[in-house]
Amino acid sequence: MPENPVLKEWYAIVNPNAGNGKGKRDWDRISGLFEKENIQVFSQFTQKKGHAIDSARKAINTGFRKIISVGGDGTLNEVVNGILTQDYCSPKDIIVGMIPVGTGNDWGRMFGIPLMYEGAVKVIRDNKLMLHDIGLVTYHSGLEEHKRYFINIAGLGFEAIVVAKTNRQKDKGRSNQALYFYNLLSSLIKFKNIKTDITIDGRKSTSSVFSVNVGNGRYCGGGMRQTPDALPDDGLLDVTVIREMGRIEIIKSLKLLYDGTILSHPKIDGYRAKNIRVESESLLYLEADGESLGHTPAEFSIIPAAINVVYGTRIIQ
Repeated sequence: MPENPVLKEWYAIVNPNAGNGKGKRDWDRISGLFEKENIQVFSQFTQKKGHAIDSARKAINTGFRKIISVGGDGTLNEVVNGILTQDYCSPKDIIVGMIPVGTGNDWGRMFGIPLMYEGAVKVIRDNKLMLHDIGLVTYHSGLEEHKRYFINIAGLGFEAIVVAKTNRQKDKGRSNQALYFYNLLSSLIKFKNIKTDITIDGRKSTSSVFSVNVGNGRYCGGGMRQTPDALPDDGLLDVTVIREMGRIEIIKSLKLLYDGTILSHPKIDGYRAKNIRVESESLLYLEADGESLGHTPAEFSIIPAAINVVYGTRIIQ
């Protein structure tokens, strides 16, 4: 039986709105670089939120097994959710690459994927592969229960408030890293710590928390290191719990978010686990890979070695 020709081609899912419209403006340049490297690419632009999920499913159904996400971390999240929710083949049969065009590009930062398109295309060309774990979060929106896969980091509490505010501004065409930092500082004014039950691999604790981050990856929010020691292929999720802090203490500790020493703070705890359940006295809101979702109660689990990804440089413990 002859080999399906699309197995040799890449299917690029392009978010035209990523990076304040860079996805659309720069696609001709990016596709030209693929052509220069003799990489065959079929492309499709997304048209609305969630479209990349459907596009990934349809590409796989058509016979494609190599998908490039051209956009930010949110576009990659949708591509991953499309791959994990299709039933045409095993997700391990799929290879995922990324051309970072978004604002934060945190997943690509961890894997040494250059922001310069020439370098990112060469990463695709070199085709260095690793099996990457995928996180799964079950959460609520009102009384309804939902599920979402994530490849990088999910956050509950303060982080999700900042992401939601930033996403609303992105929808209005405003997006840059400085804006995220501004939202972080301005959101401190109203946010209150919330009494929360956290069960980590069966062990339950209760405290008033500022935020909970659960990660496969190390970076979020445009370079913050909320789960600084996370490994994408160890079969575990890293958990960072920031317990009750005042506004001034948070501002004084911001440096720790960026230099990788966040776990040295006496009010910040770090864990590694396969299952995490979070229940709260009042609702803690959720984001995953920068996508605003629902709220608590929420439960996180890990799918080890779920998909193949193309990387530039690899983190080794």
